[in-house]
Amino acid sequence: MGTSSTREFLGIYLNDHLAGAAGGVELARRLARAHRGSDDAERLTRLAADIAADRGALLSILRSLGIPVRRYKSAAARAAEKAGRLKFNGRLLSRSPLSDLVELEALRVAVEGKAAGWRTLLDVADQEPELDAGRLRTLLARADAQVTVLEELRIAAVDRAFRDTGAR
Repeated sequence: MGTSSTREFLGIYLNDHLAGAAGGVELARRLARAHRGSDDAERLTRLAADIAADRGALLSILRSLGIPVRRYKSAAARAAEKAGRLKFNGRLLSRSPLSDLVELEALRVAVEGKAAGWRTLLDVADQEPELDAGRLRTLLARADAQVTVLEELRIAAVDRAFRDTGAR
């Protein structure tokens, strides 16, 4: 990339995505923990591991570009994710089916944002020799697969929250 301001913008952009990734990893891990022993446990555990690996890939990209990591942004995103746990979900002492639905929707938005980030990096890969377009395409395909899994889980959560009235 030609100008120092362009490289500065890339640094801000990637650190913003890294902050979002920190929140996404926390949310994915929490969902996986909340579903231990359920039919969805394995899928959510694998999803959380993949999302954490994607964050690692982003860190590697920052390092390869020589862009410093702004840790305060990631810390703020983690704090926001923890604050997001405080929601009125219709239950006081147990987890509500609405919690699953809202969290799956939030995670899907995060993964779609991540996919957009990989697309952006692919768009500038011709200007940044350190960016591996093949690796970015692999990361984008994994994000697309994650969206598919999250959509399947979201549909099931809608059924549990709004259609499964027998257990309530």
